[in-house]
Amino acid sequence: MRDTILDGLRLKQKTLPAFYFYDERGSQLFDQITELPEYYLTRTELSIMREHGREIGELVGERASIIELGSGSSLKTRLLIDSLREPAAYVPVEIARDQLVIAARSIAADYPHIEVLPICADFSEPFDLPRPRIMPERNLVYFPGSTIGNFHSDEAYELLLAMRRIARTGGALLIGVDLKKDRATLERAYNDAQGVTADFNLNMLVRLNRELDATFDLNAFRHRAIWNEARSRIEMHLVSQRAQDRVRRGRARRISRERVHPERVLVQVHPDAVRRARGRSRL
Repeated sequence: MRDTILDGLRLKQKTLPAFYFYDERGSQLFDQITELPEYYLTRTELSIMREHGREIGELVGERASIIELGSGSSLKTRLLIDSLREPAAYVPVEIARDQLVIAARSIAADYPHIEVLPICADFSEPFDLPRPRIMPERNLVYFPGSTIGNFHSDEAYELLLAMRRIARTGGALLIGVDLKKDRATLERAYNDAQGVTADFNLNMLVRLNRELDATFDLNAFRHRAIWNEARSRIEMHLVSQRAQDRVRRGRARRISRERVHPERVLVQVHPDAVRRARGRSRL
């Protein structure tokens, strides 16, 4: 992880990997983002689940094992569980351990008939699935939030292949994909008036200062979310307002009024692209 971060900061267009967003503070801030009036994604998915939950349950069938990638606080999971017939198990996969434990305990308390098997892992890397006490009829991989849009196309394809392996023969995938919208709606969603998204991005530099002995002046950076029309995506940038030296273990690197690009992008997808991705990954 350390080498990946340092390699990104050596590039002409400096980057930080998206997984570095999600320490405990980052996960808390993201939960706050999902409740912001400008951030439409969570409200939209919740309304879809409420409206189509019964249909989803019928398609999935009984005794499914729910495997949720990047489960976070498991907010939407309850609507999914309520829509399914006799789910065999719930397997949340989350990199933020404290949030994972809290969410898993809450689900286990509210659904005592379902075995909850949490996994603390980066879902973009291989991990082993636990074996539930009740053998599921099928694995249901649950990936809401349009998180797939945070990955570049080749990475998204590899992730879809990994989901196919997790689902196994006869399994299913329930995935949220944000379709293309107007620029104003998107830029409002990622430049919120309260500045929570800005705090979320700046928290990456807080982590670097704390964990890698960096010396970024946080007050010198500004958050900026920019619509990239050519790539059909929103890009997050941290812009240094002045030249400064980032020091680590006595070695300095100059950042001269430039952008650090945390690799959290949100690709806006056309329905035809969704169909092509399904066909390519044979989902």
